[in-house]
Amino acid sequence: MKTIQDYNFEGKKALIRVDFNVPLNDKMEVTDETRINAAIPTLKKILNDGGSCILMSHLGRPKDGPEDKFSLRHIVPNLGAKLGMPVKFADDCIGASAGDLASGLKGGEVLLLENVRFYKEETAGDKAFAEKLAKLGDIYVNDAFGTAHRAHASTTVAAKFFADKCCGYVMQAELENAQKVLDKAEKPFTAIMGGAKISDKIMIIEQLLDKVDHLIIGGGMSYTFFKAMGGQIGNSLVEADKLDLAKELISKAKEKGVDLQLPKDSIVADNFSNDANTQIADNYAIPEGFMGLDIGPESREVFSEIIESSKTILWNGPMGVFEMSNFAKGTNTIAQAVVRATENGGFSLIGGGDSAAAVNNLGYGDKVSYVSTGGGALLEYMEGKVLPGVAALES
Repeated sequence: MKTIQDYNFEGKKALIRVDFNVPLNDKMEVTDETRINAAIPTLKKILNDGGSCILMSHLGRPKDGPEDKFSLRHIVPNLGAKLGMPVKFADDCIGASAGDLASGLKGGEVLLLENVRFYKEETAGDKAFAEKLAKLGDIYVNDAFGTAHRAHASTTVAAKFFADKCCGYVMQAELENAQKVLDKAEKPFTAIMGGAKISDKIMIIEQLLDKVDHLIIGGGMSYTFFKAMGGQIGNSLVEADKLDLAKELISKAKEKGVDLQLPKDSIVADNFSNDANTQIADNYAIPEGFMGLDIGPESREVFSEIIESSKTILWNGPMGVFEMSNFAKGTNTIAQAVVRATENGGFSLIGGGDSAAAVNNLGYGDKVSYVSTGGGALLEYMEGKVLPGVAALES
């Protein structure tokens, strides 16, 4: 696969798939610029070469064509400020407005196309739609790792219409950092898996059991393990159809000599609310009427100790309902331990999604080794799946 460094973009119009699927508030202002910031080095390389940038992205999940709340025009001020220059905007991603603006684009200029998902053909991977997009540029660049696991028109199919295609800096860094953890992990290697469901993480857990020394499991999924081991979990989240799977994973970890760590205690609440009554409970004996919403003090201590003595760390998923301040301590403590391990010379990869949000919200983004911009794509890549957006650049 060629990278952006393999090309000089002078006089070229680069059609770039970026990931500008960013959160907006009710005033249509961007509330987290992480993904915009990530794309800037790729855009600057092309502009500095004397090329022009035609940007495609999706935003949200529009159901029936154009909706203002999903319009990428809301992102134009942020992007212009980051680049220090005006950004042109096409109110469509194909058709006359996109075509005219693209053909008139000069070297050093940037054009942002309207949301590609305003067309159902995008998610359907429609070839004719992809060809219309492809006609706008001379060279195809995919820098949207977060959507590389989707075989959509702009992420995969459009690449087929270009002789010249490459990945941008975000895509390159994502793949290199994932590879570092998969193939070159320094020991001890600790994986931290959180979130609500085992079913979301089963494939990655099975892959990791062949690679890690320690596997820490927290968040809602941990209660399925305790239920499987005969524990009383009160009203805690449980996947009743995954109890046998949980037992199987415990056995596999033992067979492979992996230290599987489950949280010994939890902060439990009598309601799913920040104002609920809380107490600390042993995870084998959570009282009736209570549910586990965060890992407890003993678990925080044990997990932190393991993490801080690790040389490679992969973290995907929170330890509790960290959106509520009273149940954020577990996730925050893990983030701090990962930072300390990194300061001690370890390599830390934060696997996108909620873990990335937690690390960035705490201001630790630059204190860990790498924060992935694509949770789902990263997990699928680490599970050993072929990502269509990556494969399209290799063919």
